[in-house]
Amino acid sequence: QCLLSGSWRSDTGCRMVVSVLGKDGSFSGSYLPGPATSDSKMLTSPLEGSQQDTGMVPHPTFSFTVHWRLQARTTAFLGQCYVGTNGEETLHTVWLLREAAHSPTEDWKATR
Repeated sequence: QCLLSGSWRSDTGCRMVVSVLGKDGSFSGSYLPGPATSDSKMLTSPLEGSQQDTGMVPHPTFSFTVHWRLQARTTAFLGQCYVGTNGEETLHTVWLLREAAHSPTEDWKATR
């Protein structure tokens, strides 16, 4: 059914925990970077997002943002949840990371 509540792990070992899933599709939780992250300052950070009504489509879309603690960064994730023939739920996402730029001339390198 693709309900996002619970714990999810990425291919790189990052972990997302969705602790609150509202009736309107909104959710919140926490995000922890995996071992592939070389930055030791990255701690568990809050996330907030929303999911398409699972009653409308079998494979709902969703989005969420992570506001990194101790750093001037925000990451936006956009994706879709799929249910395999074995009933296993899988999330497919793309993401954008935005760092604070020191000036408008450095804006070009602030988004990855």
